[in-house]
Amino acid sequence: MKEQRNWAGNYKYSADELHIPENIEQIQQLVTRCNSMRVLGTRHSFNGIADHTENLISLENFNQVLGLDSERRTVTVEAGIKYSDLCRYLHRKGYALENMASLPHISVAGACATATHGSGDQNRGLATSVSAMEIVSSDGDVIEFSRERSEEQMNGAVVGLGGVGVVTILTLDVVPSYNIRQDVYENLALSRLKNHFDDIFSSAYSVSLFTDWKDETFNQVWLKSLSTEQTTFELGPEFFGAKAASKNLHPVPGGSGTENCTEQMGISGPWLERLSHFRMDFTPSHGKELQSEYIVPREHAYDALCAISQIREQIAPLLFISETRTIAQDDLWMSPCYKQESVAFHFTWKDDWKSVQKVLPKIEEQLAPFLARPHWGKLFTMPSTRVQSLYEKLPDFQQLLQHYDPKEKFRNKYLNTYIF
Repeated sequence: MKEQRNWAGNYKYSADELHIPENIEQIQQLVTRCNSMRVLGTRHSFNGIADHTENLISLENFNQVLGLDSERRTVTVEAGIKYSDLCRYLHRKGYALENMASLPHISVAGACATATHGSGDQNRGLATSVSAMEIVSSDGDVIEFSRERSEEQMNGAVVGLGGVGVVTILTLDVVPSYNIRQDVYENLALSRLKNHFDDIFSSAYSVSLFTDWKDETFNQVWLKSLSTEQTTFELGPEFFGAKAASKNLHPVPGGSGTENCTEQMGISGPWLERLSHFRMDFTPSHGKELQSEYIVPREHAYDALCAISQIREQIAPLLFISETRTIAQDDLWMSPCYKQESVAFHFTWKDDWKSVQKVLPKIEEQLAPFLARPHWGKLFTMPSTRVQSLYEKLPDFQQLLQHYDPKEKFRNKYLNTYIF
């Protein structure tokens, strides 16, 4: 097998064989024949969660919409479809997803399996929209999970970290299409969050705060607001002391290519052209970046930000940008937002793992008092015992994986480290 790397290029996969099946029958044959394997989506994970030493299965051919049920308001898709392609289909049909990640070029199955999320006080992680899914289990059988059959088991399986089986089909909840406007403000003082955290993050459908941690200021505030004929906006020249931007901006200060960012300046447009930070017709070939993210209970958000700020001089030289977002709680066992309103601190690093690897333990130490959970698909150095201690449903999840994968076909170093 020729060398395979993830999207950012920072991770080299170690499998001997890469399989690219064209139908479910071929997946069943592969699963039956091979002793062990892992599944690849669009390879946007920055760590070894999808890696294996023997076999990798790519779902790149599983990229179709299988059906839209307007009565139930659901769409059924093949697991490898990208959000960008699904969103275009839904918009043509007059439907939408409630939320999206900041980058639209990721696979639906991969995003759900790793508890990837968008943002917004009332918006939960992307996996919460999954109402049913089909997998090929370790013995080659097709098994269906659904809320109707067993919501509790569904809550365990949907953020499956690739360990339940090969996810082949997903059914997602959809809503009627809607419009969003996006307004950007510059230079919001961190101190404003002490007494106005809820006011700031409840001010729009989705709110993102960006900082390069060069000082105690958020360089930019991105407000994504629902826009209807009945909506009257009163967004003024200031937002909690931040000034309205006078032109389209890139999240990274001084970053070029604002034409690749979604429309700003308060111009209303379709949901799929505003919820993500980057346009769907802009597909980055590779990242040349590293990413980390930590999720903390919402009540600790301001104190946690202040704790990060204490070491900002060590963070800033290695950083492109850091983003703070809120996420609504969910019931998914292995979601970092399980049973808690949450805030996510995302770090987009320069491609210098040797240096980043030294600063991550310092960030994790600062965030430890606030029970920070790392994003499953991003870079962290937290000990496995610490990670495991943060998930109260971990014993149930272990049993679920052992039940559906008794032969341990879908285990890898990552699962053995952080789950078993």
